[in-house]
Amino acid sequence: MTRNRFFIGCLFLALFYTPTLATANLPDFTAWLAQVRAEALTRGISPATVVAGLDGLTPLDYVIEQDRKQMPRSDGRKHTGGYSRYLKRVMPPQKIEQAKAHYLGRRDLLRRIETHFGVPGHYLVALWGIESHFGDHQGKTPVIQSLATLAYDGRRGEFFRGELLRALEIIDQGHIQPEQMLGSWAGAMGQVQFMPSSFMNFAVDFDGDGRKDIWSNEGDALASAANYLNANGWRSDQGWGERVVLPKGFNARLAGMETRKTLDQWRRLGVRNIDGPGHLQASLLLPDDTSSPAFLVYDNFRVLLHWNRSKAFALTVGHLAHRLYALERETFP
Repeated sequence: MTRNRFFIGCLFLALFYTPTLATANLPDFTAWLAQVRAEALTRGISPATVVAGLDGLTPLDYVIEQDRKQMPRSDGRKHTGGYSRYLKRVMPPQKIEQAKAHYLGRRDLLRRIETHFGVPGHYLVALWGIESHFGDHQGKTPVIQSLATLAYDGRRGEFFRGELLRALEIIDQGHIQPEQMLGSWAGAMGQVQFMPSSFMNFAVDFDGDGRKDIWSNEGDALASAANYLNANGWRSDQGWGERVVLPKGFNARLAGMETRKTLDQWRRLGVRNIDGPGHLQASLLLPDDTSSPAFLVYDNFRVLLHWNRSKAFALTVGHLAHRLYALERETFP
């Protein structure tokens, strides 16, 4: 009887205990990493970089835990609302004041970037503040290690394997040393939190020193952000959108990015406080699932969604950019 109870107890533990990733499959991880090494070498990445980046690498359990938290809700329901809460959390009054100081202190740099890429500085400082608190919060996770963990885990393995190889290419090109390549748990890095693929496509050497340094060089980081927005269709002849007021009984089914009307058409539907030109096309957003706040958003808002698919994120960028634009006009009329 005692022996049977012991057997049942062991069976129970086997069913409900799952070893952590970092201790469960190390031999498998080592074999997988050998394949990554071979692929990196075939892509022309130097053996020295492969050794420096991949030797002694082990998976990170907390990276997997964070990734699991990003999975869709098990009940299939969508997360709704939350813009007002998001704005208060991400953009407290002290950050707005810091953004103003950073904006005014870098006007010459921002003007040079705008001249080159056509993106006004108030949008760049807004993105900079939200992404990394003006470079102060870039993340402390080793990017190579986090990307290897996510690539090995398999949920989005193909995507992260590609990002891992690009990260090795960035190191191989001499833009940063492996131990200095730190970022978020998901591999976003630098002052503008680029994934390695975004770095490869959009990072620029704005000061001409031979390195694309989005980690410690503000000019390179902000110019890279401007290049990203410009390449994704930023229009210098319009803003991002505007807050509006809806009439009583307004048809909320007209809200959503899939519906586009000219500002004149929105005016005829009773939408108030519209300042833009009548021909401009816009979509109506009700981010808190109520009639207030309501926004009409333009093509540049869609460009911000290329950067981050969260509408709350893009609206917050627009909110802070508007505050900085108003500051510019007040300070230098």
